[in-house]
Amino acid sequence: MTASPTLSTIILAAGKGTRMKSAKAKVLHEVFFQPMIHLVLKAVEPLQTKQSIVIVGHQKEAVERVLEEFDVTCAEQKEQNGTGHAVLCAEPHITEWEGDVMILYGDSPLLLTQHLEEMYQLHRHNDSVLTVMTTCLTNPSNYGRIIIDNSGNVIEIVEEKDATEEQRNITEINVGIYCVQTKFLFEALKQVTTDNSQGEMYLTDIVAIAVKNGFTVRRYEHPHPSHVLGVNSRGELATAHMEIQSRRNAALMASGITLLNPLTTQIGPTVTIEPDSIIGPQVTITGTSLISNGCVIEAGVSLDNADVGTNAHIGANSVLNNCSVRAGEKILPLTYRSGKY
Repeated sequence: MTASPTLSTIILAAGKGTRMKSAKAKVLHEVFFQPMIHLVLKAVEPLQTKQSIVIVGHQKEAVERVLEEFDVTCAEQKEQNGTGHAVLCAEPHITEWEGDVMILYGDSPLLLTQHLEEMYQLHRHNDSVLTVMTTCLTNPSNYGRIIIDNSGNVIEIVEEKDATEEQRNITEINVGIYCVQTKFLFEALKQVTTDNSQGEMYLTDIVAIAVKNGFTVRRYEHPHPSHVLGVNSRGELATAHMEIQSRRNAALMASGITLLNPLTTQIGPTVTIEPDSIIGPQVTITGTSLISNGCVIEAGVSLDNADVGTNAHIGANSVLNNCSVRAGEKILPLTYRSGKY
């Protein structure tokens, strides 16, 4: 995708994630063998943005360390004063004021580039000041509700705690992803108050400000609710991992690899498996492992940074770490190898 060179992104990653019940910042928790914020950044990268700003706060140094491999600028939110305040912390780092900003959360690892691109193209096509991503849930509890006019445009986002009983019956919810003209964004944020039940600056208030100023607020309805909901608990962390592993396994099978039980097979993002290999159930392959053509990996095997030659056969429940297997070699079941081979 070739995006406008004036599109920037702001990714919110300053929160504690108290529902994770962890000493570790939420965005550092791993989904599919990597910090979940990596997956958000990888979804954004193909958009070819002008700049990406990550808002850090809780465990700032640790979060900044895992971001070193990405071309991002970190901006600190020193006090947890709401999502509007978090975005406002990016203002000193903005280098392009004539374009648009896409705002996302760092705890949404299931996002696909395709849908971010569709939203941005809708935003540009309509020459919108503000476009909001929404989705519909059977149980919309705890999410901000989308209030629309007769033309289907957004006129307000009402947070759950501030919603009336009637508004809580609305099933279309705010995902928390926005495309917004840069100048308008920061002008609007300076009008946002803390006059709400949480005493915080709600980013969602920019919708009402846009409407008040006569602008039309568009919405992009995401077709897959599970892709856009954030990870807020250990259960949701596991669900996110399983979804991305399922995508990975489907791609592997489509490329000519047999997975005898893809539901129990874990294969990391930096693993290479060549065609006509057969992978048994309950196998885990991680690191930079290479499985060459025609290999058989029996049930329960664990491989990490293993280089497996063509037509090799690894017996059940073997563990091989940081080692090589020769072409055609047969490894007995329950073998343990570690170190250079």
